[in-house]
Amino acid sequence: MANHLFSSLILPNGTSLPNRISKAAMSENMASKGQLPNKRMAHLYKTFAEGGTGLLITGNVMIDPFALGEPGNIVLQKNTDLAPFKRWAQAGRTKGGQIWMQINHPGRQVMADLGQPGWAPSEVAMNLGKHTKLFAKPRALDENNIKVIIQQFADTAKQAEAAGFNGVQIHAAHGYLISQFLSPLTNLRQDQWGGSLQNRARLLIEVVKAVKSVVGRRFCVSVKLNSADFQRGGFDAKDALEVVKMLNEYAIDLVELSGGNYESPALAGETSDDSTLAREAYFLTFASEIAKVAHMPIMTTGGIRRQVIAEEVLSQGVAMVGIATALAMDPSLPKAWQSGNFKDGLRPELDFKDKAIKGLIGLAYMERQLQRIGIGKKPNPHIHPIFSLIRHLIRNKILTNRYLSWSKLLAE
Repeated sequence: MANHLFSSLILPNGTSLPNRISKAAMSENMASKGQLPNKRMAHLYKTFAEGGTGLLITGNVMIDPFALGEPGNIVLQKNTDLAPFKRWAQAGRTKGGQIWMQINHPGRQVMADLGQPGWAPSEVAMNLGKHTKLFAKPRALDENNIKVIIQQFADTAKQAEAAGFNGVQIHAAHGYLISQFLSPLTNLRQDQWGGSLQNRARLLIEVVKAVKSVVGRRFCVSVKLNSADFQRGGFDAKDALEVVKMLNEYAIDLVELSGGNYESPALAGETSDDSTLAREAYFLTFASEIAKVAHMPIMTTGGIRRQVIAEEVLSQGVAMVGIATALAMDPSLPKAWQSGNFKDGLRPELDFKDKAIKGLIGLAYMERQLQRIGIGKKPNPHIHPIFSLIRHLIRNKILTNRYLSWSKLLAE
């Protein structure tokens, strides 16, 4: 079978992935002082590499020190010391697979207590009911701000290549800045950056062009895109199809299809438009249709935890399977599958009615597992979700205070 889970995949730039399993991005929230990666991060990714995953995609690395989604986000800029990033990249390449850095700008999805505005295409606030006040008030970007951000994406990608990463994934999903530009609900602009889909996709295309202009030919450039936002009147599957057609013109090495955002957390199996998502491979239907017109390999992510489902994804014309939660619970799952052990990956059951709280608890629970792996411990499926949330909130307060002190010095 040509698309067997453990067959290699040659990417458009000529580099090769040893198998079709990718560790999809998850928030580690593990930055050390100065928002830099540490030995725990290197150990975490070495563990994933040793577990048999062919492609490792990191959690968010932010392009701007004054625009963080979480206080523990790593930041990589033009003049950042690359030594800790080199250790991280080397760890991820331990077993011959590739490691790509996910690069991102959070836009309006910035916590208010980080002390920064939520830069956005338009001044459309988050709509999370009683939780809305937790996020910074959005401020619309002007033309010069947009050009600066495009350059920051390019600078970070160039640094990632210099540090030894095999590629970058430009984050254009999950309600972050580029995703906000793509959505007609959050992009109300009347200039060249808003209105038609072509204009709303302009930021993504300009970022892709800028990144590709500063990196080598064999450095992978990929995009993470929502198959849909799952919000009425928002970015939908037809839009995603058209954006992939636009990306066909720029020699992209992979497009990962996901879905949802903070307001409609489809990755947790929840939507705000009452769409029904499958228990596994949430976005497979969208991905298989888009794969028919895509010139680059397509990857889909969302709840996959069984080998039979992973193989089904490949049989639908999708080239790569993205796995997140199941790998955080068992980093050696791919190695087990390859050896003939068809065990299922674990999926925590989080039964909370409040979607925002459920999403936050899920985030806290998975961050805790990643942090355990980073210090050499095994994941613990028996950690109580509420305990994880309490620990997350306390830890985030400490990290926020550290970040505020650092960013104040940076601004002086």
